[in-house]
Amino acid sequence: MTSPVTFDLAGEVALVTGATSGFGRHFAEVLSAAGATVVLTGRRVDRLEALRQQLAAAGRRAHAVALDVTSVASMRACVAEAERLAGAITVLVNNAGISVQATARDLREADWDAVMDTNVKGVFFMAQLVGTGMIERGIRGRIVNVASIGAERVLPGLVAYCASKAAVAMMTRGLAREWARYGIAVNAICPGYVQTEINDAWFETEAGKKQIAGFPRRRLAIEASLDAPLLLLCSRHAEFVTGSLLTIDDGQRLG
Repeated sequence: MTSPVTFDLAGEVALVTGATSGFGRHFAEVLSAAGATVVLTGRRVDRLEALRQQLAAAGRRAHAVALDVTSVASMRACVAEAERLAGAITVLVNNAGISVQATARDLREADWDAVMDTNVKGVFFMAQLVGTGMIERGIRGRIVNVASIGAERVLPGLVAYCASKAAVAMMTRGLAREWARYGIAVNAICPGYVQTEINDAWFETEAGKKQIAGFPRRRLAIEASLDAPLLLLCSRHAEFVTGSLLTIDDGQRLG
């Protein structure tokens, strides 16, 4: 009789970027609950430490390490410290990202640079650093990049964000192709609009409610809807999955 599929990440060391809030914090909690040792990274060290203490109180293994994904020097220092504290990284969740709401006519150079440095440069060089370590150690690791339905659909007022996520999507496929021979799986999840602490206020407004009414299922996704796809891509059950863009949007892109 076939055993049921379980997502046991015991023995894995998972580094999560942007773990101070939103998806990153949630993903870190999910991976920790599945048994992974989690390295929490981000700029707001006080928040990282609070989460680390919360996980430790639940009997889980976690470490907090400062990281600015717009700086390659910071990324190098972060990876080195993560490996010193937790050992070789076997899972990377490239989550850190920002968006700037502006039309193409109004978008400033500084905003464009901030989005691209965080969402594209940060994702690539974290993948490069961690992936190189996996290759040198012979680790058949997993890298999960967080893209968006904006990689394939225009989101009004978010031209820079959408461009950055389209870059992440193609980057994911390129890395997957280059590192396939080393057994490293590189995939991306592409969430749609998900209810979080960041957008709660917007979706309570009349305009926000109207936007939800325009979705095919007339509802927002929730963070927990990303759990199973994330765990799959971080686990050994995804042995034959690489270079994939997994859209989780409740059909929003169809509207």
